[in-house]
Amino acid sequence: MSNLINLLEEKNIQLNTEQNLVLSQSQKKTQVIPLIHQRVLSIVGPDTEKFLQGQLTCDVSELFSRGSVLGAHCNIKGHMLSLFRLLKTGEEQVWIRMNADIFESALSNLQKYMIFSKAEASEVSSTVAGIGVTGPGAEALVESLFDRCPSEDDGTIMLTNGIVVRVPGNRFEIWMGVDELTTLINKLPDEVGLGSTDRWTLSEIDAGIPNLHTETQEAFIPQMANLQAVGGISFTKGCYTGQEIVTRLQHRGQLKKPMYLAEISSEQRPAPGEPIDSPSKANAGQVVIAAPCSEGRYRLLAVINKTAAEAGELQLNGTTLELQELPYQLDPKLFEPK
Repeated sequence: MSNLINLLEEKNIQLNTEQNLVLSQSQKKTQVIPLIHQRVLSIVGPDTEKFLQGQLTCDVSELFSRGSVLGAHCNIKGHMLSLFRLLKTGEEQVWIRMNADIFESALSNLQKYMIFSKAEASEVSSTVAGIGVTGPGAEALVESLFDRCPSEDDGTIMLTNGIVVRVPGNRFEIWMGVDELTTLINKLPDEVGLGSTDRWTLSEIDAGIPNLHTETQEAFIPQMANLQAVGGISFTKGCYTGQEIVTRLQHRGQLKKPMYLAEISSEQRPAPGEPIDSPSKANAGQVVIAAPCSEGRYRLLAVINKTAAEAGELQLNGTTLELQELPYQLDPKLFEPK
């Protein structure tokens, strides 16, 4: 990814010290955002589909026919070890992009189950990189770059050197070889700005898409992060690690802690894993992800006890948390006792 970092520095794009976050803000409505906070894992081999199907919450057979899907890898108790987007890039190859801070443990946990499979895992972040495209001109930009555009969420365009995927919120992710990606960025029209990592995170939050950080690994069962609402869980594909717990909650259990969209006025960004309190219940919830949405304001996703959320008066660091409406509906049957 060094060529991409060099290009951003040449364009006077400010990065953090670790060079894994874009700090520069763009005021342009349509933005291309280097996804340098993500790392990419390649799974390749004749058993790729079979192996992933037996480990992940999503339907990998659908991935191989559709092109992309969100998914999670759980422990045997059904709690998420990692959460990511999968991208089919070959007949026997899948790229998995995820937050950099959970990458090492995610790779280690997958490799534990890979020993007897004809599939191999390796990091390709040094040669593969991505950009997110968001804003009112996102679709037109993708069409101008590739002469076509995926028409539905999780739909893809296969490239000779990568993949384009449409993601919820009328946004796109483009993953390809670093050299080709830097060439593409250099060809962007003047009306398109290079945006910040915070801008992309905010667009994920607005789409109600969860993510995991080190602080929240193994904290949530997939339905607690609304993963079923964004196509990240299959209840028909059969067994995978943690499947018994996930399926039991769906069909015979009662979800007591779903994920909510919220805003807060604060001097500092709410951190993943930070506790949310209510008058009736301490530690009524936890922050999942947060991003600035205006001066002194943050928007966030948080897993919160439903009873406490409906009662109101939620507090985060002593400040009132204001619940907002999610962009999708949750199945009310999930909350009914069975």
